[in-house]
Amino acid sequence: MKFAERIKSFFSGSTVLSDEFFDELADLLVEGDIGAKEAFAAAELLRERCRIEKIALADLAREKLAKLLEEMLHGVKAEPLPPAGCQTVILMLGVNGVGKTTTAAKIAALYKDSVKPILAAADTFRAAAIDQLRIHGQRLDLRVVAHQHGGDPAAVVYDAIEAASSAGVVIADTAGRMHTKTALVEELRKIDRVVESKAKEARYIKYLVLDSTTGRNALAQAEIFCDAVSPNAAILTKYDSTAKGGVVFSLAGELRLPVAYLCTGEKYGDIRGFDPGVFAREFAGIA
Repeated sequence: MKFAERIKSFFSGSTVLSDEFFDELADLLVEGDIGAKEAFAAAELLRERCRIEKIALADLAREKLAKLLEEMLHGVKAEPLPPAGCQTVILMLGVNGVGKTTTAAKIAALYKDSVKPILAAADTFRAAAIDQLRIHGQRLDLRVVAHQHGGDPAAVVYDAIEAASSAGVVIADTAGRMHTKTALVEELRKIDRVVESKAKEARYIKYLVLDSTTGRNALAQAEIFCDAVSPNAAILTKYDSTAKGGVVFSLAGELRLPVAYLCTGEKYGDIRGFDPGVFAREFAGIA
């Protein structure tokens, strides 16, 4: 059963609200990958609102839960993609296997009708990542700047910025080998310095790509990247029937990291902007 269906079932019928009900709700929210702190806070807030509004039955409280969850996300907001005509450098961050390279291509596809972005193959640690980005470049008819396997990632980003026009867009794929975390962090910080010195006037966006099926592990990854290179927003991939998605609330509550996009499949169009209201209602089994 999908998590949203479990929430819907939990609130269905004529169950009378009680202390036991709210305790069980907190436990259920934790199972949905919301952190324990956020889950118990949400349950307590819902209890108080239901008391004030004299709501006694569970099926009437689910809309209140959705609204409360939406409010948890409104404190942090992702900026929209800069429009075409604005010099922009976008860095895709994340561990190996989360879908960074495909997501880089999806972001490029969002721009494709107005400007042809340049893709930078800055994951030089894996030859397969370079090849994969080149394939996406061919399919989208976009230029890919790449060096040889094992080259300097910062140099790739530098060359991509050099190749772009003053109003161009560069989208850089990066490595994510967490088993050598120290080396990776230094590599990303070096890219940071290159972007900030080479493209001083550019809009610089760092997207942290997270696999939404990995639950609380995604939060642990986010903590590392937030500490190292301060991403602007997260993109959740693989947001399908197996993803509970509750980590979104912990990203907002614990790290103040907003979610910019949800990716639902492998096609270039399988990406949508993150809407807190829609997401909260989906999570609560209403949408």
